Amino acid sequence: MVRKRIQNILRKEWEVMLGDLNSALFVTLLPLLIVGQAVLVIWLIVHFGGEGITINAFFAASLEKLRDALPSVSGLPIMEQFQVLLLSQFNLYLLLIPTMIAISFATFSILEEKMSRSLEPLLATPVRTWELLLGKALSGALPALFITWVCAGIFLLCMVGLGWGHLLYLVLTPSWFLSLFLLTPGVALLSFLLGIIGSARAKDAKSAQNIVVFIVFPILALIGVQIIGLVWFTPLLTLVLALVIFIVDLLVLRVATSLFQRESIVVRWQ
Repeated sequence: MVRKRIQNILRKEWEVMLGDLNSALFVTLLPLLIVGQAVLVIWLIVHFGGEGITINAFFAASLEKLRDALPSVSGLPIMEQFQVLLLSQFNLYLLLIPTMIAISFATFSILEEKMSRSLEPLLATPVRTWELLLGKALSGALPALFITWVCAGIFLLCMVGLGWGHLLYLVLTPSWFLSLFLLTPGVALLSFLLGIIGSARAKDAKSAQNIVVFIVFPILALIGVQIIGLVWFTPLLTLVLALVIFIVDLLVLRVATSLFQRESIVVRWQ
């Protein structure tokens, strides 16, 4: 019964999402813009940065960490080493895709229903609060996750198309796959859960979006600490981080359930 109730919520949310052309375009175009921006930045740095950038103190530590994690990189020319360093950040950069989608969609999920007064019939059904919130979060997280995986494939095709295919074996590490198939789902779910909390508690879209924005900064921090060499995300560290995120997901779901206050949320909405 629990699965069926959650599936009903997913079906309802997806019908609404697919019925809105602007929403469909946003979900597809925004991730492509993020991928295009990443590829363009790497291409510009590689072609116009020059070898002088590789001896910059800012990147020296990160290149050393890269050589320790991937000893086979040491046999490459210095510019290709630097290129591998940049390309290796993309698995973390992909985490921005579900987060950015959540900022625009999850924050409107309950807020719009409160404004249209369509939330009351839903709250009157036997669906439990945690089922309602989890279903709404999954309705956005699953498509966002699928789009993220598609964008990862597009990025790999861009690598081959730009003549970087010989570096694929250095980019597609166990950490890359753990990040894509464990860390990314955890972050996607967390982003939408936070969006649901914001949508349920706020009285306007801006206030709701402010809650999800906070997850963008930790993601940027993950990219920053790796690219400057403070930490390199080994398979073990990536696995631990993914497990921590899933634990946080469970805690946030419990918090969201306690904050939802389904009996009074419609009454308090003015």
